[in-house]
Amino acid sequence: MKNTSSVSSQNLYKLDGKISVKQAVPFGLQHVLAMFVANIAPIFVVAGACGLSSDQSAMLIQSAMLIAGIGTLIQLFPVFVIGSGLPIVMGISFTFVSVFCYLGPTYGYNSIIGAVLIGGLIEGTLGLFAKYWIKLITPIVAASVVTSIGFSLLSVGAASFGGGSGSEAFGSATNWILGTVTLLSCIIFNIFAKSYFKQLSVLFGLVVGYIVAVCMGAVDFSALQNTSIISLPAIMPFKPEFNLNAIISVTLIFLVSATETIGDTSALASAGLGRDATLRETSGSIACDGFISALSSLFGCLPITSFSQNVGLVAMTKVVNRFAIGAGAVIMILAGIFPIFGSLLATLPEAVLGGCTLMMFGNIVISGLQMIEKCGFTQRNITIAALSLSIGIGFTQVPEIFSIFPQIVRTVFAENCVAVVFIVSIILNLVLPKNMEAVKN
Repeated sequence: MKNTSSVSSQNLYKLDGKISVKQAVPFGLQHVLAMFVANIAPIFVVAGACGLSSDQSAMLIQSAMLIAGIGTLIQLFPVFVIGSGLPIVMGISFTFVSVFCYLGPTYGYNSIIGAVLIGGLIEGTLGLFAKYWIKLITPIVAASVVTSIGFSLLSVGAASFGGGSGSEAFGSATNWILGTVTLLSCIIFNIFAKSYFKQLSVLFGLVVGYIVAVCMGAVDFSALQNTSIISLPAIMPFKPEFNLNAIISVTLIFLVSATETIGDTSALASAGLGRDATLRETSGSIACDGFISALSSLFGCLPITSFSQNVGLVAMTKVVNRFAIGAGAVIMILAGIFPIFGSLLATLPEAVLGGCTLMMFGNIVISGLQMIEKCGFTQRNITIAALSLSIGIGFTQVPEIFSIFPQIVRTVFAENCVAVVFIVSIILNLVLPKNMEAVKN
């Protein structure tokens, strides 16, 4: 029996290993908790900017959980050529928030939905034909993008640790205590736990942090009072409007989102499976991003993309089993059908989440650096990685440097280091000599 259990636990580190339900559920729940707040946060921001009612916002949150669950299942278990077959978790993308906050008040929320529908179909189609352009994404370009994703998320983790951007109690003693307790719980559990339980350190930290938060009175249960137990998401709650300016703007961001997806897919394959992502996996991943985002628009919701938070979780735990991650997708779908369940998960304090994400995001940075090392420290690779990261991260730290450019350029690049790193690394990869050492001599 002991040998059977040992074999089963080893299957957690295999894509298609057979595991029990009691093993799958906690690992799936760990992934859901790691992304839940980040999944619904963009909706709050965009809904507020567009003047949507609280009922409409609640409806969008419900749809977001359902679509995220469906998208994750398709990534795990591809439908024809859509989906990567990798343990990629999907969720509402933060990448689009700034452009939506500009388009919504200007053209209306319905124009956002129309643009998401068209932009999603375009990205999905590009994914299907990735073999014709994916050669532009060389290993050093992918490694630079992955590293930039990790660095871009560090401030997100720090903001969560402090209580969440815009919080009145940001940086308070309560948030410091919750974040620190959660982080220490993760570390201690990872040190002393045995077998595969060691990889549940994030879930353990979240549970301990949540219990401490309840004891400190830092959990707000008021949102549960008027929440229905079961409710089906509405289809076409917003009639799409097709505004050309909105479509062009959103499609450009979809291209940026595709670069992040390429980076996430590369990082997951490298950190979780110890190999490069295949063309089939990358193509299916991008196609899933686009077509599921188009489906999301039919539910009145925002674009769906791969979640770097969960890539970091895979990098940290090495648990890549598709059935374990699939359990998380089922939990998300249930949260979309049973709003009371989603509302309960939403009571998780941001500082508790921040205590866990700091370590996860750091793992993405390390994965990117390991990918750069794997590419080799030639003069050419060093130049591409160093210059793209310094420009991408440096310039977006002072977004005012983009002030001479049109609004659409500022919206896309001014605060999106991943997009800048991608563009710069692509250009350098195209123009630099293939053998700079030989040229130097």
